[in-house]
Amino acid sequence: MGSKENCRNELRSAIRQLNDRCLDSAAKWAAEQLVGIEQDPSKYSSSHTRFQRGSSSIRRRFRTATPESAFTSTPIAGVSYVATQSLLEDEYDAVDSDFYLLAKSYFDCREYRRAAHVLRDQTSKKAKFLCYYSLYLAGEKRKEEETIELEGSLGRSDAVNQELVSLERELSALLKSGTIDSFCLYLYGLVLKQKGTDNLARTVLVESVSSFPWNWSAWSELQSLCTRIETLNNLNLTNHWMKDFFLASAYQELRMHNESLAKYEHLQGTFSFSNYIQAQIAKAKYNLREFEEVEVIFDDLLRNDPYRIDDMDMYSNVLYAKECFSALSSIAHRVVLTDKYRPESCCIIGNYYSLKGQHEKSVIYFRRALKLNKNFLSAWTLMGHEYVEMKNIPAAVDAYRRAVDINGRDYRAWYGLGQAYEMMGMPLYALHYFKKSVFLQPSDSRLWIAMAQCYKTEQLHMLEEAIKCYERAAKCNDREAIALHELAKLHSELGRSEEAAFYYQKDLERMDAEDREAPNMVEALLFLARHCKAQKRFEEAEVYCTRLLDCAGPEKETAKSLLRGIRHARDVEHFPH
Repeated sequence: MGSKENCRNELRSAIRQLNDRCLDSAAKWAAEQLVGIEQDPSKYSSSHTRFQRGSSSIRRRFRTATPESAFTSTPIAGVSYVATQSLLEDEYDAVDSDFYLLAKSYFDCREYRRAAHVLRDQTSKKAKFLCYYSLYLAGEKRKEEETIELEGSLGRSDAVNQELVSLERELSALLKSGTIDSFCLYLYGLVLKQKGTDNLARTVLVESVSSFPWNWSAWSELQSLCTRIETLNNLNLTNHWMKDFFLASAYQELRMHNESLAKYEHLQGTFSFSNYIQAQIAKAKYNLREFEEVEVIFDDLLRNDPYRIDDMDMYSNVLYAKECFSALSSIAHRVVLTDKYRPESCCIIGNYYSLKGQHEKSVIYFRRALKLNKNFLSAWTLMGHEYVEMKNIPAAVDAYRRAVDINGRDYRAWYGLGQAYEMMGMPLYALHYFKKSVFLQPSDSRLWIAMAQCYKTEQLHMLEEAIKCYERAAKCNDREAIALHELAKLHSELGRSEEAAFYYQKDLERMDAEDREAPNMVEALLFLARHCKAQKRFEEAEVYCTRLLDCAGPEKETAKSLLRGIRHARDVEHFPH
């Protein structure tokens, strides 16, 4: 049996088990990957492949082909997960009861305590898991209610899940007795993570994904506990194809975007039509600031899956950065019609109003996103940006701090904090936060430029450090073309005319290559003309002056005067008295 068929069979069985345990997010993820495996058109009718046929050539354009033989669908140890699943299903089918069906109905209606009460005496592993999971969610629901009652939906609160202590005791006992299954291990890992026992939580979650590798929710929780590459490398993970999905996602979170891209391209060898993989590739390219390719990928995703909302807030960020007003308006209208009350939808609408300059209305939608999910990271960061635009710096600082509390690896929030303190005239504090952001995203030229500007301020006046930062920015594809000009000015200010001339020349070459004029061009031409005159390179000096004659305004008169001086100096040089 080929690896694609193995993956299909594994996912089909896994989806049923995940649905039975009400792990809806994991079941949805697995089902999307199932449909992402290319069907053999010779074996299936067109109705079975229409979802895949709706895709354009984008998947081939951004994919490196991977031989199917290189794709591992079972662990090296040779354990057959499919066989294991069949045994588990037989056991579960035999013990399914009317009580379980009633409890699941209560669970689906969000009556978690009723569901747990119905299952209190059931002994099957499936019933036990649903009982414990119901109690966990009942505790989470009460915690959210207390947060709203005490501090408001966006406020800070010390509310905790009151079920954690009893759940830890029960699940720990199951582990010690050896009767715990992979799903209860996942829940135990969740409990331990919430209690701050990260090392044990990692160990438990690794055991969970090793025994049942298709639970994407377990992998996601494990990833959130791997904030350093050393931690990731030390995990003792079973060699299953799900491990590649995990590593690709973990590399993404650790800002290892090229490594993440390589993993996703490898996975495309089997999951050729996975919208999830396409979205993750777009995310990596977004972080690498390859906005043109990101836009192409998302356009294709929407053609194939027009009601998709997942990850569309990132697409709206790209459209916002490119100032594509009509496209952003279109996607905002689309999500309103599809599902207006999703955090992603609210962020898209917030970006739309921000681009229109209606910052107060934009904040309303970001706050709405946070009422729907107070841990929705991008909403806090984007709301901070809006408060900066509105000059409400204390509110911006609070929003950015909430973002870094949720995810300390969000470089945009650290950068926002730096900007806020810079606006308050506190460059030393700003520098501290800019350093945090550049540590997380060293390839972003904007962060190096922000640090350099702090070093340049009157309070610090550390020009050598500023020069080093601008040099790093110039090496990081400085799209705004700030670094070269600033390097030239700083070297000129320090009396280093040769270095200044080098950077003015590079900046001039860049402007010529882009075939555009900029305010920097006049400054560069003037400096280079004077520098060449001082170096007695009169022909070069004349060329720069001649270009200045094409300018309008006072620069033209300055160029004429300078040109006369150059010709006089050349004549004196050639015909001395």
